[in-house]
Amino acid sequence: MDHHSGPSGDPSGPSTSPTSPTSPTSPSTSSTSATSSTRHGPPVPAFHGVAADGHEPAPGGEFGAYGVPVASDPVTRLSLDALVEAAADAPGGALSRLMTAARSARRPAATTGVAAPYAARVAAMDALLASATPADWSARIVEGWTLQQLIAHLAATDSLVADAIGAPVAGPAVASPEVLARTADMIAFAAGQDPERTRADWRLQAEAICAHAASMDPATVIAPGGIGFPVSDHLLARMLETWIHTDDTAAVLGRPLPLPLDGHIHPTADFCARLVPWTMLLSGMQGGDRAIRLTLTGPGGGAWHVPLDVARPAVPDDGSPVQAAITCEAMAFCFLLGGRGAPAEFPAQVEGDAGLVRDVLHAAPALSGP
Repeated sequence: MDHHSGPSGDPSGPSTSPTSPTSPTSPSTSSTSATSSTRHGPPVPAFHGVAADGHEPAPGGEFGAYGVPVASDPVTRLSLDALVEAAADAPGGALSRLMTAARSARRPAATTGVAAPYAARVAAMDALLASATPADWSARIVEGWTLQQLIAHLAATDSLVADAIGAPVAGPAVASPEVLARTADMIAFAAGQDPERTRADWRLQAEAICAHAASMDPATVIAPGGIGFPVSDHLLARMLETWIHTDDTAAVLGRPLPLPLDGHIHPTADFCARLVPWTMLLSGMQGGDRAIRLTLTGPGGGAWHVPLDVARPAVPDDGSPVQAAITCEAMAFCFLLGGRGAPAEFPAQVEGDAGLVRDVLHAAPALSGP
């Protein structure tokens, strides 16, 4: 899945999940009615390793010294991390045990600041790769790519951002800023490599991007692909594509993964709301002085007033007049812009100008590529 340039320079592109997905719950729509084909993965599994008596085994592992759960499976460790970050009213002593376990289960990653959503999805994909078998690495995941070729593609798209911010670039030097050309170069570079080398190159480059971005002003404009937008938006674009391809991989391999944290979904949803006028423009549709109200429900959701003119930014909904309103599930909307799901069948509740809503939804994947 590749990308054309946009406000982030790099939203994710289209394809259909090769397995039968689990569709999110969304309101019915007055203009569309079919169920979305987007798969978003299961909720975070219940973690049983924090019982007060310290004897119940954790999924995929056992208890070590001092009642700290030991998880041998990388996906279980990722779930543990998610629980630590999302924990609110944990029983006494449970949170500290969870944090100790999470810190000991895998090496630290950049998880704060503007890079946090991207870093977390990199960790999710890496957890899948850690348990991949030789057959998994050869499996066709999406766009005809094997898992190894998909990771080379992610490394290729990431490398355009790395090159733009001065981080070390995986593979050969960037010869072209065009995603498909760079992907071809990276797939050729990975051919014949041990898949673990491809994985390591991708992961190390992602960590370098996070480390470099942490020292930058989030508003710094960079122009991978030739169009300049803030580095913060490029990192959200990288989060979205990595999220979608992690979901693709989990579907093919039949592995459950925890969803992103609400605090990571929300900025990604905000980014997608701000992309709407750009997708309209790229689709040749004139937004003019019209605007929509976009209400995204579920984890990480919110409401936005979205002018359909790229010169007027989307903002949190302030009650300003609009010509139409769309209410749908936040993760489904993010995936629609990333090329997952059919616009004509996208489940949404619609008010106002149904024709305008149809245009908005059909234009949504315009920044995604093959």
